Amino acid sequence: MDISFALTGKGYVIVAADTTAARSIVKMKVDEDKIKVLSPHLLMAYSGEPGDTVQFAEYIERNIRLYHIRNTYALRPPSAASWIRRSLADSLRSRRPYAVNLLVGGYDTSTHTPHLYWIDYLGTMSEVPFAAHGYGAYFALSLLDRYHDPEASVEEGLATLRRCLDEVAKRLVVTPEKYKVKIVDKDGVREVEI
Repeated sequence: MDISFALTGKGYVIVAADTTAARSIVKMKVDEDKIKVLSPHLLMAYSGEPGDTVQFAEYIERNIRLYHIRNTYALRPPSAASWIRRSLADSLRSRRPYAVNLLVGGYDTSTHTPHLYWIDYLGTMSEVPFAAHGYGAYFALSLLDRYHDPEASVEEGLATLRRCLDEVAKRLVVTPEKYKVKIVDKDGVREVEI
């Protein structure tokens, strides 16, 4: 039942994820933050099996931090996304693969461009202007396709995201109560209320 959305705009990436932790029909928690800040200009929204998601997100966060410590500079978003995809693909060939879908967003401070990557549990990756995972994707992708503008301001991007959240609330039988929304841009990662 995890739902996550992300979209790019002029100099930013907005990532939103529901805050409900559930297994089957049981709601276990309603304040789960499913967006992990990996570095000052990189974040990741994750969804999937509850045990796998948190463990994989922490594994990725620690290894990206270790890379920064060893090399004195952080991974750029394209490199980080490729490494994350490879880690997920390698786990497929293990005895206990991670069942995790990811949206990786970042701001490249060297080229001054936002990046968004859609990665699924099979290790498939694609750089996209907007993305969604979970049941909300059935309703939101058509809205994102119609209303997404790569030159939109942050306010316009948040308005497009609100359209997606409103559509999910109106059409999905089991609607999440709350979403966490984070923006990454030249100033780093910040959380916004929506």
